[in-house]
Amino acid sequence: MREFDLSRRGFGRLAVGSLASLALPGCSHAVDPERLARPSELGHAEDPARVVAVAGVPRAAGAEATARGVRAAARAASDFAWLSRGDTVLIKPACNSPNVYPATTDPVALHAMVGLLREQGAGRVIVADMSGVQFVRFSQDRLDGSTRELMQRNGLARAAEDAGAEVHAFEEAGWDGFFAEEPTARGSWSGAIWLPSLLDEVDHVVLMPRTSRHLLAGSTLALKSAVGWWRHDSRLEYHRDAATFHAKTADANTLPSLRAKQRLVLTSATKVLSTFGPDDGFVSEPETGLVFASTDPLAHDMLSLAWLVESRRALPESQKSGPVDDPNSSSLVANLGNRIVTAWLGGIGEALRTQHLERYDLDTLWDDRVLRRAFELAGGVPRIELTDADGSLPTGLLGKLGSELALPA
Repeated sequence: MREFDLSRRGFGRLAVGSLASLALPGCSHAVDPERLARPSELGHAEDPARVVAVAGVPRAAGAEATARGVRAAARAASDFAWLSRGDTVLIKPACNSPNVYPATTDPVALHAMVGLLREQGAGRVIVADMSGVQFVRFSQDRLDGSTRELMQRNGLARAAEDAGAEVHAFEEAGWDGFFAEEPTARGSWSGAIWLPSLLDEVDHVVLMPRTSRHLLAGSTLALKSAVGWWRHDSRLEYHRDAATFHAKTADANTLPSLRAKQRLVLTSATKVLSTFGPDDGFVSEPETGLVFASTDPLAHDMLSLAWLVESRRALPESQKSGPVDDPNSSSLVANLGNRIVTAWLGGIGEALRTQHLERYDLDTLWDDRVLRRAFELAGGVPRIELTDADGSLPTGLLGKLGSELALPA
């Protein structure tokens, strides 16, 4: 697979453009359209508490322990009443690169989930995604790179196929293999977002993201993984019109087709990509890793982000400052990175039009701008009910995680 690099001249132009946008805020946007309410201002949503089921996996316990955790967490989060015999289920992992877990979804967890769905009566299980633009370049008249090949390299394809699932790559359907749909949350997107037509062929969707830092977005969890559905013209708007980057992430999760078919979100977080991201960084491997599941992506992401923050607090001193993580706190680096992604998607001209991307430090889950927008859409911060899926969690861990999810005063 060919590598995608900007020329030295193009990189220089982008660097100058990024510096200009930082020095002269008016050249990107006059006001911040993402002046989001603090969670304490919103209060709790009026909905009933949302369950997140958690299983513990001791470090180096092996694949079978992870598989048990997947089955326990999934069954504790859902009774699978939504699944009728013979239904088609699409599992969407995070296959943003050829790099292995936790840079991408855990293949062991994927294998276990396919098996569980088949046991519950699924007739057809499809594992599908479309990778990041640094590895797959997709337009109306061009296709370079292959998500299928990336899945083969990071182990997801073999895990899926060995468990009896089909592997699909959204780009293989071609530019016309997508349909347009508008999110019900308005204000951040100019119009419709393009989704793969394969979504129309399935009865249910199961999301299987990972827990990871992200250079541009801060973190990449279930809500951020929505990008994998989108055709590259939608991804161009997402990155170019970056003043509403985080609101776009949350708003895209209100697409009717996704809301109607998403049933379960499950993450294996026995390892966490704690710095940099989304493809590289320091891999944290806690003494007791987690597998957690919920029928609600927002509830899932609250716990996932709390676990990411916890992993960052436990970083070794050598990783707390230095070249691996410091760029994540740098607005310049984030904005230059976003312009490069925009150039890959639309060319240098589009990159030079890119709006300023608002950065934030990831100290608590309440700093996350995607979650804060999602809280607004939910009518407040959800009440979370954490449950030990199989009695595998160390004493006190569930309480500690619960305290992280308590709405601050």
